[in-house]
Order: sequence, then C-alpha cells, then structure tokens
Amino acid sequence: MKKFLGIIFLGLILNNNAFAGPYESLIKFNRWLSLNGYDQYLDKTGDPVDMVLDRSLCTSEATWDECVGADGKLIPTKDRKYTLIYPNNLDVKIMKRGGGNEINYQANPNFGTLLFYVFHYLEDIKGFGKYLVQPSKNPIKFKSNLIDDKIVKKQLQTKAILSYLYFENDEIIVDEISPKDRFGIIFKNDTKWSSMSMGKSLVSYVTGHAICGGYIDSIDTTLNDWPLIKNTLYSKKKLIDILNMAAGDQQYVDDHDGLKKTGRWYNSFPISAFADLELKDSEPSNSKKYHYNGLATNIIMNYVIYKTDQDFQKLLNEIFQKKAKVENSVFFLKQKGISDEQGPGRYSFRASRYDYLRIAKAIMDDYQNDTCVGKYLKEIHERRIKKNLKKGHEPGFNLSSTYGGQFHMDYPGLKNRVVFGLGGFGGQAILIDVENSRIVVLNSLHYNNKKFRYNVKKLLLDPIKNGRVN
Repeated sequence: MKKFLGIIFLGLILNNNAFAGPYESLIKFNRWLSLNGYDQYLDKTGDPVDMVLDRSLCTSEATWDECVGADGKLIPTKDRKYTLIYPNNLDVKIMKRGGGNEINYQANPNFGTLLFYVFHYLEDIKGFGKYLVQPSKNPIKFKSNLIDDKIVKKQLQTKAILSYLYFENDEIIVDEISPKDRFGIIFKNDTKWSSMSMGKSLVSYVTGHAICGGYIDSIDTTLNDWPLIKNTLYSKKKLIDILNMAAGDQQYVDDHDGLKKTGRWYNSFPISAFADLELKDSEPSNSKKYHYNGLATNIIMNYVIYKTDQDFQKLLNEIFQKKAKVENSVFFLKQKGISDEQGPGRYSFRASRYDYLRIAKAIMDDYQNDTCVGKYLKEIHERRIKKNLKKGHEPGFNLSSTYGGQFHMDYPGLKNRVVFGLGGFGGQAILIDVENSRIVVLNSLHYNNKKFRYNVKKLLLDPIKNGRVN
C-alpha cells in the first residue's frame, strides 16, 4: 500500500509542475513511451516508477486525483484504472553541454540517447513564450515527382537526420522522413522542429519585410534611435554590420561561452539584462571582422520588434501566413513574462518540415520576382563579407566562404552561384539556389566530424550544383 500511495504522490507532483531540464524530460519520456505502447523500449522487469490515471471511466478532470463516474460519485482509488509507467531500456546518457539540454558536438551517442533528445528538444520550449503565427487558410500544396534516392535513405538509417526534402522547378523530387525504427515514432510531418541557428536567417528575412514596410529606413540605419541599447556598442553600429556579424563585439560575446564578462547565455535573458550589465558603456572595435554569435541576431530581432511596435504580429502574419502560406502554426520563442520593451525575442524558430520548404520557397520567389524584399536579399548578397576562418572552425554543412545578412554564402564547388544558406546546430541546413529554383531542406538532430557527419557533398552541395531532374 505504501508503494502504491508513493506512486500516486509522484504522479501528482509530475502533473502539477512544468519541467524543462533533461532529467525531468527523461521522466516524461518514460511516461510517453508507456502511454503510447512502445513496450520494446521499456524495462518491465522491475517495479513501475509512476502511474497515470485512465480517465475513460471519469466524467470530470477538475483535478489530477478526482475521478467522477457516470453516477456523479467519486470512484474509489482501488476501483480506478491506471497505466503503469516503467523506465526505458535505452541506456540514455544525459549530455554535459548546456546543462544537458544539448548533445555535445563531439559526442557519438547511442540510439536511445538520440531518441530521447528528439523528445527533449520538443519539450524544451515549454518555459518560453511565443510570437505565434497561425496556419494559412489556403496553405501551398506542393506537387511531387519523386525519385528513389538510395543515398538519402541510407544516410537516414545511419546518421541523425530526421527529414530530407529536395525541391526543383516547383516540384518535390526527394521526400524522406526518418522511419519508425529510427526517430519516426516522435518526428512526424507536422512536428514543429527547432530551427536552431537557421532562425538567424529568418530574422533577416523578417527584417527585410520591416524595411519594405517602412518601419526601418534601410540596412544602413544606425541603431542609435533605440533607447534600450543607448549605452552599448550596438547603438553605434549600422544594421548591415550587425546583419553581417561584423558589429565589432568580439570583446564582449562569444558564440560558445555567451557574454564574456559573466558567462550568461544570450538566449536565456532579455536584451535589457545585458544592456544594463555586460554591455553597459561598451564600445565596438574598429574591425569589421566576421564574428558569429547569437546575441547579434537577438539585437536585430528586438530592434525590429521595437520599430514595428504594435505591428510586429501583423508583420509576421504577412510573411508566414499570407506569403509563405504555412500549413501548421509557426513561431519564434521569447522570454516568458518579459515585455516587448525589454527585448525578450529570440531567433529560435519552430516549423514543420514542409513549412520550412514553404518559407524557403517564399525567399526564392521574392528574389526571382524582384519584389522589395527580393531587392533586400540581393543587396545583402552584394554586401556579403568574407569569413576568413581557419579550417575546422565551422562544421561542414556551414562551410561557406562568405556571410551576408545572416545567410551563409559561397559554398565550395558552387562558384558564381547565388545560394542562400541557412545552418543550425545539429546539422540543420537549408540551401536555396535562387537562380536555378533548387532547394534542399534537411532537418537533423546531431552532426559531428565522426560517426554522425552526414555526407554534405551528396546531400547538400551536389543537388544544388547539378540538379536532380533530367
């Protein structure tokens, strides 16, 4: 009886608390596996670790422990039905990076650990708010002319790739998703997957729309009209320099270690927190050297929020709902409980696999149709800067020689081709050949230089270079 009551108490605690950390996600992962019948991944040799009330006999869900039957009376605990929750048998290893919230770049995790992190990355958004865009009423319907790509299928079986789409001349040519014996039990067509740093490029795309909407004068605007960052280095910089990751902020922020003075992570606090502490009275260096970091992108995003004021949501709706015509809702994350005036926006973006393709196609269409936003894209391409990085400084899927307006550009083997590249942690990649109407969208969980290094040449570069349509 004590064990039974203890399990009920544990369930009560878990159902009344919001968790975001990896260990808490692991508890939820075990519950999810049990409730969805994935017994092959459960260890049922010992006692259950939790139990979840089966509410099929209940007519009320007022509280976790209340179960009212059809007669209007509480059903005694001994007569209720429960699903027992067992631990998994997957040998999950919690990583060290980011307090366990991300897979270490160098790691070669087992399948169980990878499967858990698919689940955890989806759970990890729950502590944040959203700049949410609802689905379009008439989402774009893609035509397909599919081929059987054995290389892609093999890579999905051996690497940590979740989804692969190749689009050419207005048709999807390759369409593969991780199978059920890999990550397909969690990752599906409507799963809103993290952009990681691909969201930086989407912030740029939003910025282009803000300029074309008359909210911002041009990419040469200096950010000295934003009171929030008045006494920081960014108030002295032109928008184009920040877009190009050349804000002269090397002394203050690092993409791996966060704010150098305190070690605080730029995605965990609003801009106001940094403006009042680490960046107070900061001065930019004279160098316009490429210095990649997420704080610069968050500065841009929150500047756009400031300049558009009450119209920011309207702007997002115009871009993703009316232009890209997404099928599912999409959103940027923001710090919860923080006003827009304090700079809570993050470049972290979520969308489904086909909606990433819809957004990439919108970027391509703008460029080809020479719209105002298309002219913005052409200008940031024209004003791109050299990265001048040492070999190995960036992962293979981001290994371009230049950077322009938050996009990777000039990939190896694609000389004289106008390709806008989006890249993110874990191997996330979108390449858009805006002149030849070719797009690759690759969603990935993990990428490294060893076991989980997918074939960048065959999956990303060759399709853009050579095409797949005869």
